[in-house]
Amino acid sequence: MSAPEQAEFTFLPLGAIIQEFRVGGQNIVLGFPTQDHYVKHNTPHYGATIGRVANRIKNGHIDVLNGREYQLNQNNGPNALHGGPTGWGKRVFDGPHTVQRHGRDALLFKYRCVDGEEGYPGTVEVRVWYTASKEGEAKTVLTAEYEVEFVGDECEETVVNITNHSYFNIGAGPTIDGTIAQLATGDYLPLDATGIPEGNIATFPRDVTKPFTLASKGAHIDDVFVMETDPAKIPLDTRGLPLRRLAQFSNADTGLHLEVHSTEPAFQFYTGKYIDVPSIDGRAAHTEGAGFCVEPSRFVNAVNEPEWRGMVLLKRGEVFGCTNVYKAWKD
Repeated sequence: MSAPEQAEFTFLPLGAIIQEFRVGGQNIVLGFPTQDHYVKHNTPHYGATIGRVANRIKNGHIDVLNGREYQLNQNNGPNALHGGPTGWGKRVFDGPHTVQRHGRDALLFKYRCVDGEEGYPGTVEVRVWYTASKEGEAKTVLTAEYEVEFVGDECEETVVNITNHSYFNIGAGPTIDGTIAQLATGDYLPLDATGIPEGNIATFPRDVTKPFTLASKGAHIDDVFVMETDPAKIPLDTRGLPLRRLAQFSNADTGLHLEVHSTEPAFQFYTGKYIDVPSIDGRAAHTEGAGFCVEPSRFVNAVNEPEWRGMVLLKRGEVFGCTNVYKAWKD
């Protein structure tokens, strides 16, 4: 990255975390001053690369993989969440390394996840490239490209679902109050009481495809929205598919705008109901509705749904991939 572009972003080796994303002088992602603070206080997963499997696996149980069952750590009620108690968001990556990627300067982070880590089979290497650019004169663009390669020989297959867990606040205050949101789809996966999809695609009960106002209190959203309803059309490596805008946001008080694009078939939209981070070094505490998340990913609990599991099933010698793009600007 050139010096001006790099100054707009800060990343950490811990979890390949996006620590700062500055637009018009404002950091629009929630976070902490130092990596040590993330180690101690990052229960919301601010900015983290989430894997080996993002979101939830029902009962922490993989019904069948390599011809057998696997029991994972249950760290979210009965379920396994975000790769387990010490998932990729809590692992220190190798990097950043400045490299060329698609003709641009990029920062590369790498992590080798060994067979058996958090109960998952097979050794894989995850690579994260961050590339900063401009779109026209106004838009600041961050591209996050992910690749997971099955490099071990311990078994024949494993499971992968990766995302970034940044929380955004483009408003002038400590919460998302007043920010206008609009999602690209109203298709979603109805969830049971523990956050596991019931196995069908339905229409969300609110019309989220038209602009609506976010609020830090009251009716929150924490649901999986679907961009591609046909699982057969979702490859293991989605990087060859067109980028699609998942969601867009604006705030009249700051003049800030944000768009989230991805090659992924689904995304979790979460309005921060359970954020609870204490005051640190005199900084204000983060509470309910302090930020919102757009987490591009595959279908939740896909490994246990026969029609969905192909999108998360990584076999020996294969590569999983996806790309997310964040575009932000100020009026």
